[in-house]
Amino acid sequence: MRKYVRRVLATANVGGDAEAIERLAGVVGEAEVDAIAVVGDLAGQGKKVEDYRRVFKALGRLNLPSFFVPGPHDAPVHEYLREAYNIEVVFPFLHGVHGTFAFSPGYVVFAGMGGAIEDDPDFVREEGRELRYPGWEAEYRLKVLRELKDYQKVFLFATPPAHKGLGEAGSEEVAELIKTYRPRVAIVAGPNLPGADLKHETLGATLVVMPGSLAEGDFSIVDLHDLKIETGNVR
Repeated sequence: MRKYVRRVLATANVGGDAEAIERLAGVVGEAEVDAIAVVGDLAGQGKKVEDYRRVFKALGRLNLPSFFVPGPHDAPVHEYLREAYNIEVVFPFLHGVHGTFAFSPGYVVFAGMGGAIEDDPDFVREEGRELRYPGWEAEYRLKVLRELKDYQKVFLFATPPAHKGLGEAGSEEVAELIKTYRPRVAIVAGPNLPGADLKHETLGATLVVMPGSLAEGDFSIVDLHDLKIETGNVR
């Protein structure tokens, strides 16, 4: 395990494609990656429990600190949570940070919220057919970060922030969380389309990265120190 985290391989919308994660094995060694971040739909549309197990085991075999949040279609939530818990027992360096946080080597904390985040304060959370949450719930779950002011932060969201530079519909609440806590980097899922979500933009002091969909083979490597981005494809 690394003693610190500088270079993070980020990707989105795995869609149950464990083989694509396995193909990242060559990349993490050659590119000297220190950690992995995955946002958006982890499972496909079929048997989600089996998809979670394959995807999480493939991540574990990469033998790097890995952090992930589910996407809107990773429902029902109890299946995701159960498999995330089980895999963290087997691979303690894997961390689901859906509505919570986890420490990584080198005084860096990863935190985030999966599913779709709705700005309507009266929206009623949905965790059965889809994962959808009111923005205030994301704010409440992440309020513990106020106690971690001295840590460098990396945010993971399945919903992008509202930001004209990204050119995608997004959440004002996610944008406000980024502006409030000023993470070094925010990694967010974009549309699950070939090449459509390879984007980055600055929001306040934060570099916001849409790393690309792994279902299409896309990934990005983000340097937390220099805020440089490299893109690649494993297909």
